[in-house]
Amino acid sequence: LKQSSFLLVMALGMTFAMILGRGADMSLGATVAISSCLSAFFLKSSCSVPTLILGFAISLGIGALAGLINGALVAYLRLPALLVTYGMQNILRGVIYSIMEGDIVTNLHKSVSFLGAGMVGKIPVPILIAALLTLLTAFILKKTELGRKLYVVGANAEAARFSGIKSNLVILAGFACTGIMAAIAGLMYIGRLGTAEAQIGSEFHLNAIAAAAIGGVSFNGGIANIGGVVAGAIILNLLSNGMNLLNISSNWQGFINGIIIIFAVLVDYLS
Repeated sequence: LKQSSFLLVMALGMTFAMILGRGADMSLGATVAISSCLSAFFLKSSCSVPTLILGFAISLGIGALAGLINGALVAYLRLPALLVTYGMQNILRGVIYSIMEGDIVTNLHKSVSFLGAGMVGKIPVPILIAALLTLLTAFILKKTELGRKLYVVGANAEAARFSGIKSNLVILAGFACTGIMAAIAGLMYIGRLGTAEAQIGSEFHLNAIAAAAIGGVSFNGGIANIGGVVAGAIILNLLSNGMNLLNISSNWQGFINGIIIIFAVLVDYLS
C-alpha cells in the first residue's frame, strides 16, 4: 500500500483528465518534476516557516497553472489533448532541465520528508494522504456539481453545452485538478527520496494512465470508478514488484505494461 500510494495519487489526477473524454494528460510526469524541483529550493531544512509555506504554495500553484494552460488550449482552441499535453511535457522538461542544469536539491525540510516517509503511529503517511485524496476525489465526482458536470461533459460535450453547462470552464477545472494532484505526488516523491532532480517522472504519466485504465476509467470519457482506480494502482504495483522479484528485465517490464494498457483500451472499446 505504501508503494502504491504515490501511483494512486497520480492515477486519481489522471482520472480527472480522462473522464473529460479528451484523452490522457501526457504532461503529468513533467508537472511532477517541475513543481517538485522549483518548490524544493524553498523547502530546505534551513528555511523558515513562511518560506516553507511559500514552497508548498509554489508547488501546488505550478501544478494548477500547468493544468490550466492544458485545459485552456483544449477547451478554447479545440486542440487534441494528447498532442497539447505531449507538447506541454516537452516544454516543462526543457524549462526544468535549464533551471537545474544537472544539479539536485538535497537537505530537504523534515516536513517534506514527513509527507513521503513519515509515520502516524504505525501507518505510513503516504497511505493516509492517498486515502484522503481518494475520498476527496470520490466526493468531488459523486457529490458535487463540478463532479456531475465532469461526467456530463465527458459523455457529450455538445449536449452539456446545450444544457447550459459551461463546458470550457469544466474542462479547465478538470485539467487543473490533474495538475494539482501531480504537484502533491511530486511533494510526496521528493519527500521519500530526500532529493529533487529534473529527471523525476519520465514515465509517470504512462503508469498513471495504466492504473486508471485498469481501474475502468474510459478513454471516451464520462465513465470512472474511483474504487477501480485504487484497485488498478495496487494491481499495477503488484505486477511491478512481482516482476522485480522474478528478476525480469526492465525492458520486458515495459513490454508487459504496454500490453496491459492495450488490453485495457480494448476492454473499454468493446464495453
